Amino acid sequence: MNSRISRRTLFRAAAAVGVAGAAGAWQFMADSPADRVHLTSAARLPEPFTLPLAVPQALAPIRRDTTTDYYRIVQRRANASILPGYSTPIWGYNGTFPGPLLVSSRERRTVVTHRNELPVPVVVHLHGGHVPTESDGYPTDLLLPVGEMGVMPGLDMASDPLAHIVSGERDYDYPAGQPAATLWYHDHRMDFTGASVWRGLAGIHLVTDESQRRLGLPSGQRDIPLLITDRAFDAAGAFRYPALDPTALHTPGVQGKFTRGVLGDAVLVNGVPWPVHRVGTARYRLRLINSSNARVYRLRAEMPRGDGHFVQIGSDGGLLAGPQHLDDLTIAPGERYEVILDFSGCAVGDRVTIHNDLGSGTTTRVMQFVVTERVTDDSVIPDRLADVPPPDRRAAALTRQFSFRHGDSGSMRGWLINGRSYDPTEPIATPRLGDLEIWRLVADIDHPIHMHLTQFQVLSRNGGPAHRADAGWKDTVYLRATEVAEIAVRFTDYPGRYVLHCHNLEHEDMGMMASFTTRA
Repeated sequence: MNSRISRRTLFRAAAAVGVAGAAGAWQFMADSPADRVHLTSAARLPEPFTLPLAVPQALAPIRRDTTTDYYRIVQRRANASILPGYSTPIWGYNGTFPGPLLVSSRERRTVVTHRNELPVPVVVHLHGGHVPTESDGYPTDLLLPVGEMGVMPGLDMASDPLAHIVSGERDYDYPAGQPAATLWYHDHRMDFTGASVWRGLAGIHLVTDESQRRLGLPSGQRDIPLLITDRAFDAAGAFRYPALDPTALHTPGVQGKFTRGVLGDAVLVNGVPWPVHRVGTARYRLRLINSSNARVYRLRAEMPRGDGHFVQIGSDGGLLAGPQHLDDLTIAPGERYEVILDFSGCAVGDRVTIHNDLGSGTTTRVMQFVVTERVTDDSVIPDRLADVPPPDRRAAALTRQFSFRHGDSGSMRGWLINGRSYDPTEPIATPRLGDLEIWRLVADIDHPIHMHLTQFQVLSRNGGPAHRADAGWKDTVYLRATEVAEIAVRFTDYPGRYVLHCHNLEHEDMGMMASFTTRA
């Protein structure tokens, strides 16, 4: 049996558990989180806003030279203190959840050596990174566990003849030059991304530059990255995840009723359930990252006095051209937004709650800020933030269309792009480096679509203007049910193969991913 047939056999087995039976009635309906099945925790969850926010501290490089900062991360099993009174087994970068914060300078190259001490292969993807193909985290470029040389249960080494597979350790090389932005990194192994990220393989990576530092935006302790995700816990405090194969080695996918995406009932911010954070009467820069497998949030600040608006200053790929006020902010898996929240109009003792208006029950709240002191604040929000030139549609070399739908592909049923399930050996497009292209993205139900290698700009939605929050450079765009979005994209610098996929991780694992190959 050849490798591709073997993989499809696995998906057929997964689909038989319940995908096909659940599909028809909802295929073209709105896919809000409230409509889907939630996992329920058996462990005792803490009262919201009783645990302090964990503010990540930057990992120190193991060495530096004239051009490069070098880091080392060990992926290993560990136990984390997430719920009071429980110990939660995780797969963690350096044994922590989230993984360590990495901070790169635009002016310097970054090299991260990952060592795999987990019982499964891994792949590291820098989400939003502009990097060469060999360091992008292509789904079949496996890093095998230490000591494994390719003979592992469930591992078909012939499934992708172009895969770059190594054992034990791998260097991921991130060149200098990428604009300052809020990025994150996570596991990206083919068929098992959802399970691995749920178990803890996610962390924050910030890129900084001198020009941004000169703007006078909130900085230091008032510049806070917030990795937002959801989980559910069993009676012993372990993560609950409805995998068909708990070993994450043999059969991909989840139990049938969860194929629309796995949702938990506990909202975690930087690994803490519903945290509270002490602030002063000043502006704070919040770097919002949705690292959930499938949950979409609509965030809103409830402020008893003062200006409770979000002032959006950045998106996936860095700063906007100028700031904009938003009453609320919808953020889908994989998306990042940078916002300013101004507490200067608050009184000491005020509590500012961040709500999730797409949640239900325990997931309607995210975190809280409590104002504990009056402070001076010399930060500013400039009217001009960055140069974001609009694309010229007339200059586009061609237009491509990609349809994201549930359906059949040969003998399997799953999540498809242009009627095809993911095959690493067959690219769906071969764009030429330097060409501007228009990509037309069409959805059946809700899908957050993520593109590797580069950022793009959203031109339109359903033939009308883009949403206000679409401004700036994006690498993930949230498509609502039956929506059509046009994006303008130009690939530069690096030839090779990359992927386009849905960042609902259960959709991705069940086939909604496609390769594209950039060419000189």
